[in-house]
Amino acid sequence: MKQKRPAIEILSPYNNSVRQAYNAIYRHAKQLLSLENEELRFGLEREERGQPIVGTIIHEFVNPLLYLRLEYHPTNSFAIHYGFEESKSFNQFAKITASFVRNIYKITAKESTEINIEDSVRTDYCIYLCSELYEYAEERNKHHQFKQIKYRPTAAKRKQMQAVA
Repeated sequence: MKQKRPAIEILSPYNNSVRQAYNAIYRHAKQLLSLENEELRFGLEREERGQPIVGTIIHEFVNPLLYLRLEYHPTNSFAIHYGFEESKSFNQFAKITASFVRNIYKITAKESTEINIEDSVRTDYCIYLCSELYEYAEERNKHHQFKQIKYRPTAAKRKQMQAVA
């Protein structure tokens, strides 16, 4: 049986910093996925509503292109796992996945945070078939909620649409 950890560990400065970084990464991921292609704007989200305990998922986002998870790691610290759809050759989505990965390491770099949280990014596993994970989670959905990211055209695209109208 899992035991609850004292709130002091969960609310440590390190864990707060990791959570803030995770939220920034998550917001950036949603911006990257604000695409015209509606299928790629769908995601499955899972969120722990209660007090997290060691080994639980605090938040998880699954999309056909990107994967992001914040968990309460067995070391009593928060950890970030990520994934991206593997691309065999340079395609239209490579820019999105590359930007996502670069942003993870930019936001968690020790130069970017008051507390060094670089080790919060875990690579003991990396999801590289996000589309298959998305389909699996969608079919067996027990913990996730469907969410659709709103399409926000870029400034150039808005000007182009206004010129046509």
